[in-house]
Amino acid sequence: MSNIADELFGVVPIIPTPFTENEDIDENALRDLIDFAIAGGIKAVCLPAYASEFYKLTDEEKLRVVKVAVDHAAGRIKIVAQSNHPSLKIAIRLAQANVEAGADVISLAVPRIFNLPENSLKEYLSEFLQAIPNTPVLIQDFNPGGSSISVSFIKNLMDENPNFKYLKLEEPLCAPKFDDIIKTTNDKIGLFEGWGGLYMLELIPIGIRGVMPGLAVADILQKVFDLRRNGENRKAFELFEKVMPQIFFSLQNMELFHYAEKELLIARGVLSNSIARKAAYIPDASSISYIKELNQNIIDLLQDEKYGITPLEANLSK
Repeated sequence: MSNIADELFGVVPIIPTPFTENEDIDENALRDLIDFAIAGGIKAVCLPAYASEFYKLTDEEKLRVVKVAVDHAAGRIKIVAQSNHPSLKIAIRLAQANVEAGADVISLAVPRIFNLPENSLKEYLSEFLQAIPNTPVLIQDFNPGGSSISVSFIKNLMDENPNFKYLKLEEPLCAPKFDDIIKTTNDKIGLFEGWGGLYMLELIPIGIRGVMPGLAVADILQKVFDLRRNGENRKAFELFEKVMPQIFFSLQNMELFHYAEKELLIARGVLSNSIARKAAYIPDASSISYIKELNQNIIDLLQDEKYGITPLEANLSK
């Protein structure tokens, strides 16, 4: 992991879980989603995460979607395997199985079902990291009830666990904290911003490693990321402003996001339906109409040669 070219970098989108009409996992559609990411020049993808409806999958299904992704990717793209579970024992079992399946990086969300002190979280995360010592790990912290793990906590965890390589935080007004983490860890932890890339323009100059948005706009946000890093700020802001209405609206509710994300992937010629497992958000007529409008704006953006983004569906062999 010493060469930046070999590390996770740039946009690492979350692959949604596609379902058939009877809510079984559609493995052929999942393979199409992997191809879609590869066609857009994406270097790594993550699944099954919150945006993959991981919380609606059985443990066996979680392992299965990773295995399908690894096998189909065949080394063409890195696979970050989310191994979330509030039980440490089960999380470790999932992680070890994903390592065995060939995942490049293991990801774990800090358990936030109930409020726990940091010493409890430290024990959980440390034992998880030590269970897969030869595999790089990305830790994700999304805490709706308060702040994410502290900078001193992050530093101690890094010092004690060499395979703690990446951290994804999802919270507003986080620029000072990101800056503090980079300085305190000597930039040894690759920082990623989640929540659809909402804060990426603020955080890229600080030194984040990348963002982890939904798959449907990953190629656009990769272009934004590259422009901003290269100092082409006006172009970065202009392109970001074009895509942000769709991201902002869909992220009002995670279940709404599943619907909007899959509808956009339908519009881009990749998925055939927007089915989410129940309980799922049932959009009203106004929301359905507005999402179609927002998604059409994304399609129009992709077809505008001014922005130099090749529509990914044109590169897929169906």
